[in-house]
Amino acid sequence: MNKLKIAKTISTFTNPPIICIPLFFIICLVLSFENSSFNFAKFIVLELISLVFASVLPMAIILYWAKKLDTDSDISNRQDRFMPLIIGIISYFIGFLILLFLNVDNFLTALLLCYSINTGVVLLITFKWKISVHTTGLSGPVGALILLLGPIGALFGILYPILIWSRVTLEKHTMAQAIAGGVQGFFLTVLEMYLFINLFSFDVVAMTPLIDCIYYILAIIFTPVILGILSYGNFKNKKVLFIILEIIGLIIFLVFMPLSVFAIFVLISLTSILISLYAGEDYAWFKVLKSS
Repeated sequence: MNKLKIAKTISTFTNPPIICIPLFFIICLVLSFENSSFNFAKFIVLELISLVFASVLPMAIILYWAKKLDTDSDISNRQDRFMPLIIGIISYFIGFLILLFLNVDNFLTALLLCYSINTGVVLLITFKWKISVHTTGLSGPVGALILLLGPIGALFGILYPILIWSRVTLEKHTMAQAIAGGVQGFFLTVLEMYLFINLFSFDVVAMTPLIDCIYYILAIIFTPVILGILSYGNFKNKKVLFIILEIIGLIIFLVFMPLSVFAIFVLISLTSILISLYAGEDYAWFKVLKSS
């Protein structure tokens, strides 16, 4: 299988309505454990609502709209994305209202509200710039998993640099658009979750402290952002500069942050470097690593 086919396969399975199926399954699974016992009825309700309003309806409108416009399933043209995004906002908000009414689980209730708000932010950005919906769609549920599971949730951040490579290689997004989608998705999800939970006085399961969540996010985005900046900037000795910045990051994460955050940083950095080397000389990150 050549690199384009691999990139396309990754892109297909990380389409927001698709990637949210396994990630929301994990979220619903975690939320259904109460007092060391598993509440199967609660799991079914949470899974059905998240499946319908975070996956099935958004995916249906994407496929319908793509067919109507006779375009690809990514709806690559920025101007054609407004209707699917609007439908997504409505779908997530309906899911939020149903969960609010049923009072089944406050965490998932707040998360679907976050999804609705974040999709609105993407819609506003899309008027001027084609920010990556794929990396935004990945970072939302990963941010939720960080809130729920801390370092275990942050492990899913390994998909972030891989997805950036996929979207850039397929020429669906620029490097900046792919990186920015994840950055805004991670931070907005975590910050909004804390905001809404406090605003609505939701009683939720114990969450990872906000400062630790931010540490994990920084560990995930640090190397991709550095590689992205060096890819665009007219710097001399990019490889040397990258090594210096990575060493600085290594020291900061090791000395000032929990060991688990340092481990995530190392993992994501290694993944970013390996995917760059695999991508080859046509990939911007590879040029940074191989520059003299």
